[in-house]
Formats: sequence, C-alpha cells, structure tokens
Amino acid sequence: MVLALVLVVLPARAVDDAKRPYFVSLKADEVYMREGPSKEHRIKWIYHRKGLPVEVVAVFDVWRRVRDQDGEMGWMHRTMLSSSRTAVVTGNGEVALRSEASPQLDSVAEVEPGAIGELRRCRDQVCELNFSGTVGWIDRERLWGVYAGEDVR
Repeated sequence: MVLALVLVVLPARAVDDAKRPYFVSLKADEVYMREGPSKEHRIKWIYHRKGLPVEVVAVFDVWRRVRDQDGEMGWMHRTMLSSSRTAVVTGNGEVALRSEASPQLDSVAEVEPGAIGELRRCRDQVCELNFSGTVGWIDRERLWGVYAGEDVR
C-alpha cells in the first residue's frame, strides 16, 4: 500500500516540475541560495523575506534553480519553497490598490514598491492581491511574480 501511494505522488510532482519556468515563494524567514545543487556548495545569498516570489527555472533532484526579482540565480532546496503564489510591487512610487479591477474606481490603499502580497487571481491586465488583510487590484505591469497573460485563479 505504501508503494502505491509513492507511485501516485511522484508523477504529480514530476508534472509540476515539468512546467518550467514557474513561480513559487520562500517558505521561511531565512532561505539560502547556493551556487550549486547541494549543501556542499557555497552560499551566495541569504534571503530574509518569507513570501518573496522566486522563479523556478531548473530542477535537479530536490534542488530548484531559481531567479529572484533582481535576476540573481542560484539553487534552493525544495523544502524552503512554497507553492503559495505571491507577487512583489515594482516600479517607482506608490501604486493604487483598487477595490475592483476597473481603473476608474477609488483606491482602498496605496502600496509601496517592495511590498509583497498574496496573489489571489489575475485577469486581463490586473491582479487581485491580499496585503495582510487589505485586498484589492493592482495593474499587472507593477508586479513581479506573475507572467504577462498568465491566468491565475
């Protein structure tokens, strides 16, 4: 019975990893990016932002080669990554978080670049995010962690 469970679970994970690149987020407050896919490789960066989105571009065993918002690439252990989708606000100046997808509606808040929100869904050119309980829509072009035209539900 255990063998049957393993055979069912492994193909599902393999399918997820076959769809590269894809976005994930950091699972912990401290995550190491390494130069190569093992603990013997030197640490390049230590990230201290749980929820930060990173893009998986390659897979080797339990290691994921990722790219961060600044283009830095390295390897992270898959246990330090979460499938929960987030996005980080980019660009200069604050951006309006609107109550609906329409740009004509008033904003519920102003969000600063660097803020990380839980990605709830995207349609057309806008995405809905949750910033610590404040939910609203932001133009997709001001976000990193979601692809242009990607349908997020």
